[in-house]
Amino acid sequence: MSSRRIESAALSRHAPHALIERAGLAVARLALALRPLGRLAVVLAGPGNNGGDGLIAARHLAARGWRVDLRLVGAEPTPGTDAAHALDSARAAGLAPLTDLGTMPRDADLVIDALLGLGASRAPEGAFAEAIRAVEALRRAGGLVLSVDLPSGLDARTGQPLGAHVVEADHTLTFLTLKSGLFTGEGRALAGRLWFDDLGEPQGDAPGGEVAAHAPALLFGRERIAHWQRDFPRSASSHKGRHGDVVVLGGAPTMRGAAWLAATSALAAGAGRVYAALPDDDGLAWPARPELMHWDFARWSAPADAWRDVVAVCGCGGGTAIAPALSTVLHGAQRVVLDADALNLVATDEALQAALCRRAAHGWPTLLTPHPLEAARLLGFRSAADVQADRLAAAAQLAARFGATVVLKGSGSVVATPQEPLSINSTGSSALATAGSGDVLAGWIGGMWAQSPEIPPHALATAAVAWHGAAAEGHAGPMLAADLVAAMAALHAGAA
Repeated sequence: MSSRRIESAALSRHAPHALIERAGLAVARLALALRPLGRLAVVLAGPGNNGGDGLIAARHLAARGWRVDLRLVGAEPTPGTDAAHALDSARAAGLAPLTDLGTMPRDADLVIDALLGLGASRAPEGAFAEAIRAVEALRRAGGLVLSVDLPSGLDARTGQPLGAHVVEADHTLTFLTLKSGLFTGEGRALAGRLWFDDLGEPQGDAPGGEVAAHAPALLFGRERIAHWQRDFPRSASSHKGRHGDVVVLGGAPTMRGAAWLAATSALAAGAGRVYAALPDDDGLAWPARPELMHWDFARWSAPADAWRDVVAVCGCGGGTAIAPALSTVLHGAQRVVLDADALNLVATDEALQAALCRRAAHGWPTLLTPHPLEAARLLGFRSAADVQADRLAAAAQLAARFGATVVLKGSGSVVATPQEPLSINSTGSSALATAGSGDVLAGWIGGMWAQSPEIPPHALATAAVAWHGAAAEGHAGPMLAADLVAAMAALHAGAA
């Protein structure tokens, strides 16, 4: 069920105008909390219910002694609708809405963006584009921008701007459902700090932090870490033989750091033994990580029964040198994580693609961790922008094509598995936008999987991705990948 249908169902359960009155009051209350000493608000209201929320908020702020500069954008609401009720009540309270976007006060404490809501499906034009530009000018002048439901001009599902004009909010108050576009694509950057109000409507029995199951996607976060720690505890009699083996296939000359990061991450996640399979191995000890062991490339020539149970993490700095071993792994290892160069090799080799697809038929799970450009190559798209235009659809398409679990990395990473609901990660920050952080994630997934071979790949991926993001939250500036490993390990001991 879409957010629009959920909204319609909620409206049908209440007396006329009751729900919009709740929403408008919630906007006003948040505005007062964000600007307790504020005295001047600019409210830009469109013709729909989103604009109605803004009109009711304007009425409440005026009643608290605020000066309110109220601007109507677009046609007046249809008589008899909730939005028309909101406009009538604002006028009855003495507010005089203006219909032009001429001179606005430059010293506004607060700007309420109530221009466009869930119904927006095309690029803002004309007066709406002009109004969005006005919001940006007021923000640059120091006004705090509060968007109602979602920033105007943002696609509620994909998290991408509908056109060239979109509001960049400091805060967004969303109602009834958590829209997927607020958590992935550009949504996280444009929405600012998110607030949610269910307006007193029942939210079903979805676990904390997740969107109800009827939504287009589930939202997950730190609760996935807690679930993993609860469901897969280490017993007092644990030893390395009980926690599985990980082999990192990668680390070609000049790119060994990627394999080192992945292998170190697998160790920190708790894998029993971790090996590095390097195309050109000099046999020397790994710097500062003597726990890591070497995997002779000749071992891939042994019967698969000798190594089938390892978790193979493939592609971390491997280049084209790992291609023969990658084919062997895809044909023989029961659990495989494909990252970086392994994904690029699959994208250009039909035989590897066929081998990857056959794994699902054998019941052997595979987990892919592409960034948008790698996903574009796998899907045959022209550029990463084609993936970013609809991250949910791209992740689902990849999962269906290869019969695998896919982690489409980026702001609001998307996890997709055939026959599973799409899931969006709520943890993380721009601190993860550093070289090597993807290698750390791939290794961590391998380390968790080695210890818990029975965990479903989708649950594994959501737990690992949430862990990866949570470790970077609160970090100021870019986070070095080696430091990220240490931060993730620290979450083992700390409260998730």
